[in-house]
Amino acid sequence: MEYPLPISRLIDNYMKLPGIGEKTAIRLAFYTLKMSTDDVKDFASALQEVKTDLRACSICGNITEADPCAICTDNSRDQSTIMVVEQVKDVMAFEQMGEYHGLYHVLNGVLSPLDGVGPSQLNIKSLIKRLQTNDQAREVIIALNSTPEGEATAMYLAKLIKPAGIKVSRLASGLAVGADIEYASAITLKRAVQGRTNL
Repeated sequence: MEYPLPISRLIDNYMKLPGIGEKTAIRLAFYTLKMSTDDVKDFASALQEVKTDLRACSICGNITEADPCAICTDNSRDQSTIMVVEQVKDVMAFEQMGEYHGLYHVLNGVLSPLDGVGPSQLNIKSLIKRLQTNDQAREVIIALNSTPEGEATAMYLAKLIKPAGIKVSRLASGLAVGADIEYASAITLKRAVQGRTNL
C-alpha cells in the first residue's frame, strides 16, 4: 500500500534516525498524525532550535547556546584537569554523575583509518593548542570507549601530550559491578588485574 506523500516523507525522515527501522518509522509517523497541531508545531520548533540555537563551544567543542560554554566559563571548576571524551553525550553522562568537576574536551569521534577518520577530522589540534596556552593544565584524562579505535586514539593523544610534561591518565576498566568472572573476556580480566585498587 502506498501512503500519501506527506506520510511517506515523514516515514523516510524518521528512518534517517539511528536505530529506527521501517516499522518503527511508520508507527512514529502515524503517532505524529494523531498529535495535536500545537504539539506538532512545538516538536518542529524544537528540531529547528537544535540546529539554529546551538553551536560548538570554541574552547572545548561541547554544544552550547552561548560561546564559550557554561562549563568552560565556570571558575569554580578544577582548571587543572581536562577530560577528553568522544562525543557531546559523554559530557552529559559525566555531568549527570556529578563526581567530576574539571573541564572537558570533545573530540567528535575517534581515529578510524578504515572509515577515513584521521587526526585532522577530529578536534585534536584545538586540544593541543589549548594545552599550550593553559598553564594551569596538569592532567588530561582520556575517557574514550574501550574499542580498538578508542585505544588507538588514546595512545595517539598520549604521545602528543606527554612531551609537554602533562600527566595523561585513562579511566579504570575491568569487571563491571555484578559481573561473573567466568563469563568475562580475557581482555576484561587483564584490565581488571592491571587496574586493581587497594582495600
